[in-house]
Amino acid sequence: MDAFFAAIEERDTPRFSGLPIVIGANPQNGKGRGVVSTANYKAREYGIHSALPISKAWQFSEWAKKRGEPEAVFIEPDMEKYEIVSDRIAKVVEKDVGPSFVKLKIERSSIDEMYMDLSFAGSYAKAQEICARIKDEIKKKEKLTCSIGVGPNKLIAKIASDFKKPDGLTIVEPEKVDDFLSHLPIRKIPGIGPKTEMKLQGMGIVSMENLKSMPLEKLKNEFGKWGLDIYNKIRGIDDSPVQEFYEAKSIGEQETFPKDTLEASYIIDRLDLMCQNVIKRLIEERFESFKTIVITARFTGFTTKTRAHTLKKPADSLVVLKREAIKLLMPFLDKRENPEMKKIRLIGVRVEKLV
Repeated sequence: MDAFFAAIEERDTPRFSGLPIVIGANPQNGKGRGVVSTANYKAREYGIHSALPISKAWQFSEWAKKRGEPEAVFIEPDMEKYEIVSDRIAKVVEKDVGPSFVKLKIERSSIDEMYMDLSFAGSYAKAQEICARIKDEIKKKEKLTCSIGVGPNKLIAKIASDFKKPDGLTIVEPEKVDDFLSHLPIRKIPGIGPKTEMKLQGMGIVSMENLKSMPLEKLKNEFGKWGLDIYNKIRGIDDSPVQEFYEAKSIGEQETFPKDTLEASYIIDRLDLMCQNVIKRLIEERFESFKTIVITARFTGFTTKTRAHTLKKPADSLVVLKREAIKLLMPFLDKRENPEMKKIRLIGVRVEKLV
């Protein structure tokens, strides 16, 4: 889906039509905490994008206003509404695709993205027809646009879906995979983020052609197991199946505080509430237990540290989660993990190795 949360808000409130829309925390006139969740395409023209600090987004909006452009509309997310729309879109896809005798394989990988196995179509031309119909039906029934990529595997389909946003449809047949990938920036490969890109640039790698010329052993030496993934991805190799039933690998909560703090009682109270929410979600998603607890702390200046502990045997209780989470948290409040005694701006807790 294209700028999904923002597109829903624009659709539901006609006066927002054509305006830059930012979904995220309250910017509080530039003093707000948290980050941007989604920005529509008009807001992106201002430099506003997902994960940008909300205070920066507000600043960019103010600069645009001084240039005579409309200021951004800031909206706090309504996840319940977005999930309802996501479910309706999934029903459109399930109902309107393929012959009735075909059992569709659909993987809902997130609230605004899904994969579908279209091998039953028999040809890329037929697959293109099906995808065009999906786009038309979603636009007609939900008044929202989506971008679709079709390829020989999930990796290529995902990259292709991002190729002509918004409202795009990109088909990459097997024999065209090499040519398609060769013209892309290396950041278009899923998993290659700013840090990996910077490291590659330091090695003289600035294009897909440069990256493809690197031997597998060198990539492994530089990036460990991730080196093999890079080697395969830049060649369009991916054998991951479309999984109809997705199991969460982790369940977590995090919170950005209204102001940076080292007040232990306040931080522990917030951690307590997050642990309650994690256990609630664990039960809702029908998991019986967890084995690893992870704590994340982000300090003034955006330095982020993560620490984890794996239990000897799985646990399922709030008492265990809170006890272990506090044990992991405490060193962040003193010089063991915080030698400069920086204040904390964000705390997160999550559980992994779910059963």
